[in-house]
Amino acid sequence: MKQLVLLLCITFSGLSLFSQEKIDKTTSGNPIFPGWYADPEVAIFNKEYWVYPTYSAKYEEQVFMDAFSSKDLVTWKKHPNILEKANVKWANKAMWAPSITKKGNKYYLFFGANDIQSDNELGGIGVAVSNKPEGPFKDHIGKPLIDKFHNKAQPIDQYVFKDKDGQYYLYYGGWRHCNVVKLSDDFKSIVPFPDGTTYKEITPEGYVEGPFMFIKDGKYYFMWSEGGWTGPNYSVAYAIADSPMGPFKRIDKILKQDPSIATGAGHHSVVQNPKTKDYFIVYHRRPLGETNGNHRVTCIDKLEFDENGLIKPVKITFEGVAANPLK
Repeated sequence: MKQLVLLLCITFSGLSLFSQEKIDKTTSGNPIFPGWYADPEVAIFNKEYWVYPTYSAKYEEQVFMDAFSSKDLVTWKKHPNILEKANVKWANKAMWAPSITKKGNKYYLFFGANDIQSDNELGGIGVAVSNKPEGPFKDHIGKPLIDKFHNKAQPIDQYVFKDKDGQYYLYYGGWRHCNVVKLSDDFKSIVPFPDGTTYKEITPEGYVEGPFMFIKDGKYYFMWSEGGWTGPNYSVAYAIADSPMGPFKRIDKILKQDPSIATGAGHHSVVQNPKTKDYFIVYHRRPLGETNGNHRVTCIDKLEFDENGLIKPVKITFEGVAANPLK
């Protein structure tokens, strides 16, 4: 009898703790989901938030991608293996930095693969397609969309951007060079700009990699990562322009390490809840004490602006953000 009573006490105690944990989870916490994940892109599909990160591991192990969805930014559901090497015959390692958009009834996932170091290697930026945001995604064109070093930009870290007029652009580039290209309607090729050029370099001061763009109050906010991705000083800076082509003059650094919380805060994306108008920045950082370059986690914090529309420095936190449902 005593054993039964003890078992019941333990059971109810466990349920109580579990329930209390559920009740007390009023913020997302950081990281927002477990596991080593980096380079997160956040999007909104079907009234849900979605995050598409890089699986942060040795290059030879980066042969798939997972996604995560949430109705409120607090509770996240994992969707494993949305893209796998088996569905991209030319990819063999280093599948990086997914960027996603919906066009028509299809979802298009742009990604880097193979970490090519010269024009003589196979790899670069590819595009995969699916009928659902959770995949499965399959190679859209059977080869890389961009497979050469144009304007000295390594073909990695792509961001697909839809302009106000409906035109889609791809911003990309590593090795301290950033290009923008104009995408064809079917996302199968690059098309020339009106002046006849194809790859426009738009590299701002301090740029290293990880470009991102959003529009606010008619202005183009262009953002990028600075510093080395394995170091503590990885960070994010930005510029504001009147055109998606720039020119992009660096304004300031807005995301960086806090030695009391985490280091290496960078390679981010931004989302706005259209209902509440709140902005959030989703990024990766390295937990204190971690020395392995691949030990990066995905986090979220508020993104705020001053009265002039300039971005305020982001305060990185352990708490993350409060629930912010889309409906």
